Amino acid sequence: MKKPCVLGIPSLFSFMILLSALLPLAPALQAPSSVRQNFPLITSPTSPVYLDSSATSQKPTFVMDKMREYEMTTNSNVHRGAHRLSREATDMYEAARDKLATFINAPSRRGVIFTSGATHSLNLLAKTLGPTLEDGDEIILSVMEHHSNIVPWQMLRDFGGVDVKIKWCNLDSEGGTLDYDHLATLVTPRTKVISIVHTSNTLGCTTDTKKIASIKADHAHPDCVYVVDGCQSLPHMKVDVQDMGCDFYVASSHKMCGPTGVGLLWGREELLDSLNPFFGGGEMIDEVTIEGSTYAALPGKFEAGTPCISQAIGFGFAIDYLNSIGGMDKVHDYEKKLGSYLHSKLSAVEGVKIYGPSNPEERSALCAFSVDGIHVSDIASFLDLENVAVRAGHHCTQPLHTYLGISHTARASCYVYNDEADVDIFVEKLRETIEFFKSTGS
Repeated sequence: MKKPCVLGIPSLFSFMILLSALLPLAPALQAPSSVRQNFPLITSPTSPVYLDSSATSQKPTFVMDKMREYEMTTNSNVHRGAHRLSREATDMYEAARDKLATFINAPSRRGVIFTSGATHSLNLLAKTLGPTLEDGDEIILSVMEHHSNIVPWQMLRDFGGVDVKIKWCNLDSEGGTLDYDHLATLVTPRTKVISIVHTSNTLGCTTDTKKIASIKADHAHPDCVYVVDGCQSLPHMKVDVQDMGCDFYVASSHKMCGPTGVGLLWGREELLDSLNPFFGGGEMIDEVTIEGSTYAALPGKFEAGTPCISQAIGFGFAIDYLNSIGGMDKVHDYEKKLGSYLHSKLSAVEGVKIYGPSNPEERSALCAFSVDGIHVSDIASFLDLENVAVRAGHHCTQPLHTYLGISHTARASCYVYNDEADVDIFVEKLRETIEFFKSTGS
């Protein structure tokens, strides 16, 4: 006998969870200091000035409390138990899917797949799209991609049993964002995949998804798919996957006030339906016999085994939190002002070179930079001694750094809980660090 479907419309219980989750939330974003108080790790007297949110964001008390409440009162497996705890856990898990579908304006919850993170999502796509490709087909990437949007496609080329060609789109003449004219020359009727980041984790620029979709429509194979890496856009702006023109969109929870270990793959339903499963096991099946198996409908088809239950639920509560502080339009407006302030203050420091668009209005609230004559690892280490947390390295964008003619940069990245005082402290301590190295002749 087939098991009952539990991936349909959520029950009244999940509606009550959604309703209760929206009530005891944080204040509006007009008062950044109040928002900041929701993040305990950065508000104690010994807390660092945390400017590494592009790597991972901090979590508000609300999200941590809600996840702990789930673990203490509801913890159970989903989609398989006849008892109350399993039903309630399933309702909470599926309610999180509904929240995410609404958050990205997905046309249906069926296209929202929970994964372990964006890296998992991109590997899933490379593995499942691989069998649809033929020798001579092309994959278009940009030089500013994160390694998670490079390596899976290289593995497909190297180990996938198909002779595909990866082509690379350059930056514009300023080196600040994608060169759309170059992209148009790269895309041909043999192009089957275009996979390009939405917002760069190093340059801070945001690509024009509609323009890329238009280039795809004009020049690519009719079956070409457009994949968007949204890890650095979904936490910072309103995203509408129906309006963007993409076919797939991926993101991670831990960069947007949620837990680690869970991510998003959204895809057009007709495309997801056409792809074979990635992992095999429990829950992604319809029926299993000695002769063979049939597979579950979306979204279960791509969620094999026990899923990341508490993490997915936490992802949903992170969305509740972001909505409660004013929603993504207000988050974006606040961060644009803060990002401009960061760019202005950092630009005034002698010896500093900032990478990415020169116009602060074209940047997210991050700056990757170098300092004349000082290694960025030394910069980050000295700032850490002053309780300022920034990142140093290649930020998982080695091809971009090579393209720019550098090996490493330091990066300061802000989020909703940062303010101008954080930027002022960072810049002051950076100046002191530079003066120290100059005075010692290092």
